[in-house]
Amino acid sequence: MDTYRILLAVVISFVILVGYQYFFVDLAPQQVVREQAAFAPTPSAPDQNAQLTSPGQETRQQPLTPSAAPVRPARDITIDTELYSAVITENGGAVKSFILKGYNESRAKDSAGVQLVNTTEQEGFPLTFSWGGVAAINTFYSADRDKVKFHGAETASTLTMKGVNESGLELERSYRFDRTTYLMELVFRVKNTSSTPLQGSALLHQANLPFEKETTGSMIALFSGPALFMDGQRQEFTSKELIEGPKTVQGKVDWAAYDSTYFMCGILPGNEGGTSVTMQQMGKLVTMKVGGDLDVLQPGQEKVYTYHAYFGPKKLSLLEKTGYNLDEAVNFGWFDIMAKPTLLLLNFFHTYVKNYGIAIILVTIAFKLAFWPIAQKGLKSMKNMQKLQPKMVKLKEKYKDDPAMMNKEVMNLYKTYKVNPLGGCLPMVLQIPVFFALYKVLLMSIELRHAPFMLWISDLSAPDRLMIGIDIPYLGGIPVLTLLMGASMFLQQKMTPTTADPTQAKIMLFLPVIFTFMFLNFASGLVLYWFINNLLAILQQYLINRQANKPLVA
Repeated sequence: MDTYRILLAVVISFVILVGYQYFFVDLAPQQVVREQAAFAPTPSAPDQNAQLTSPGQETRQQPLTPSAAPVRPARDITIDTELYSAVITENGGAVKSFILKGYNESRAKDSAGVQLVNTTEQEGFPLTFSWGGVAAINTFYSADRDKVKFHGAETASTLTMKGVNESGLELERSYRFDRTTYLMELVFRVKNTSSTPLQGSALLHQANLPFEKETTGSMIALFSGPALFMDGQRQEFTSKELIEGPKTVQGKVDWAAYDSTYFMCGILPGNEGGTSVTMQQMGKLVTMKVGGDLDVLQPGQEKVYTYHAYFGPKKLSLLEKTGYNLDEAVNFGWFDIMAKPTLLLLNFFHTYVKNYGIAIILVTIAFKLAFWPIAQKGLKSMKNMQKLQPKMVKLKEKYKDDPAMMNKEVMNLYKTYKVNPLGGCLPMVLQIPVFFALYKVLLMSIELRHAPFMLWISDLSAPDRLMIGIDIPYLGGIPVLTLLMGASMFLQQKMTPTTADPTQAKIMLFLPVIFTFMFLNFASGLVLYWFINNLLAILQQYLINRQANKPLVA
């Protein structure tokens, strides 16, 4: 049996396309508690403000009274930096728009920047704040300016907004923007101006819809939804989990975010105590509440709550620099320990060649050189196994009625000619983790999003297509690079020694065809890697075949 080709067919095709994404998801234990109270899908849902009573009295719930009508229409406060442009509305003080300047929705010249806030006011805007059940979207916040400006060389600027709620809460919120980072600081001051004690907890709300309409160029669905880093572990929550009902987790939360392949909207709680995160999904709309411990405000007493928020790209180097364990948002799964150094190597080459396609080629060559001695030994072992095939056939014929003796003689044959039957398999097994690591890097790294290579390949994160003016059904254009990859794989297989019987060998010739169809909708960056790897394997096999004419000596 040609163990090398069988392993290649089964492990690569099945595990990559089916097993890896389905079985290799993050299976970290999750402390999940179903919320007992009904979860309000939008921040505008009516809530109640709890009052404390003296002992012996029943606790009364005071109905929420909306804020007094503002004396003027709510303004939109604009923030413009080199990295993004944002809009904060005075109606609730939430983020109404957040557009990334360095990342366009498509490769079209007139394409707008990626919009991270795609919800309506009815669905809810991100970073709405409430305390003790007070629906903060009803609170009118008067801002101290209508535009955030950065004067001279200063990098930071603060927007302050104040609101008064008729239930007895005086609210003040401030945003601190830094023009050099996507990280924002949020400070909320809550003061009890009523004559009775109030109890409640601070809640920072977030509502999100998918950031991008376009796919990532892969047949395999990637995660998009709520994720968090809690108690030293990353956790993800699927649509199936959240549609069943609200989910609440509690612990030491570093960040909680709406997460996609390339971008995230994250809340970083600053409270010292425990944090609860409640999530729910309705259709594509994902809502999230990040809360802290229960507090009691005496009359005239105030409390300050501090958060950070990160609305931006999931670029590993940028997240590591930002801190707060945000780099854990870039999740390469089980092969994370190898994938992140691979990404560093890819970016290292890009620093000099300024082209991610060429950087992929250099990374492929580097990996091939690193595994060259191991692969060389394995291919030689396969060649020797092929030379032993006639002797193996004779032994099987001679001892066809005595399987035990046949196995014993076969093992003696291996020992006599110093041939390891697994020698061709082991090098491939050792290279599988490296392949998966590079596979995840090329599939998920934002560096490859809209990154051009050359000629017709203008986006390494999208499938390879050469448009010829005719809309080809299903494909659109000609997958030139994918076809070249399939041809190189066919040539490599013809050159690789095999111990399979003729029927099995003919069946294995269909493997390049199967792989070609499988790779049709893979990102062109991944196809490029596989094509270059095939060419290097062909070169290595050619060199081995030139040296393999000598007869096998016992």
